[in-house]
Amino acid sequence: MPEEPLIRVENLKKYFPVRGFTLRRQWVKAVDGVSFEIYRNETLGLVGESGCGKTTLGRTILRLIEPTSGKILFDGVDVTKLRGKDLLNFRKRAQIMFQDPYSSLNPRMTVFDIIMEPVRFYNIPVEDPEDFVIRLLESVGLNEMHLYRYPHEFSGGQRQRIALARLLAIKPEFIVLDEPTSALDVSVQANILNMLRDLQEKHKFSYLFISHDLGVVKYMSHRMAVMYLGKIIELGSSENIFESPLHPYTNMLLKSIPIPDPKVAKQRKAQVVGEPPNPINIPSGCRFHPRCPHKMDICTKEEPPMVEVEKGHFVACWLYAEKKK
Repeated sequence: MPEEPLIRVENLKKYFPVRGFTLRRQWVKAVDGVSFEIYRNETLGLVGESGCGKTTLGRTILRLIEPTSGKILFDGVDVTKLRGKDLLNFRKRAQIMFQDPYSSLNPRMTVFDIIMEPVRFYNIPVEDPEDFVIRLLESVGLNEMHLYRYPHEFSGGQRQRIALARLLAIKPEFIVLDEPTSALDVSVQANILNMLRDLQEKHKFSYLFISHDLGVVKYMSHRMAVMYLGKIIELGSSENIFESPLHPYTNMLLKSIPIPDPKVAKQRKAQVVGEPPNPINIPSGCRFHPRCPHKMDICTKEEPPMVEVEKGHFVACWLYAEKKK
């Protein structure tokens, strides 16, 4: 793995104002001081409960949502300062694959026009457009019979393949995969995931893979980040996190994975209960302490720093931060 990452996020924040009748202005801290790196030809999995800020983080990195503060370095260049043509050039190199393939495809355009639209926008020279699109369709498991059909004529898995072919048309270096298979059947999911891995091996893509399905994240990711209420609380290799999770919240997520054996499932007891707190009123100290079985006095007063427990395995928890003092 190269020393310099393709993506480096430093203390990234995204706050949304809350409209109401209170005199004091309130904020939803969707992303609150997040830092991590993604290397070339690497997949970083991002997991967490619904509403923890995963999608907001992915879209903020691409500047589909403007950040409140922090730095987003892409190949050494601060994306937050880009304007005009420089920003367009960045968006050519960094793309997103949305969760719902139907809403991301123009229903009035044929497959040919959908795939050629970014090619025309970026003035990419193509000798034979029809042959170019057919080759892209074949690379994602479709063929020339689908060339002049409309999105409503396809299944969910086929639409996601069309969206993927559109990405391949401009050859991005970095792709945010925002739960790309959550709306698909299990058998179709497997085909799309295998295709994404094959394309990464062929084109050397870097992925930010956002999902709530831990099994899929383990299959797809080299490293994994666990997010809770706008913060990354554990970061490390997927293998290490699945074999020896450090944070109580990560342990809770892993214990929530369904097991087909009822005898084993009965023996497993969830160690943490309750719902995530209101994101407008985040708890003081460690924001997970209201649900944590290992809560200490310091957890309610001070936010734990991110510490490296093992090489490449980081966690924000006072159980380990106290030992590092």
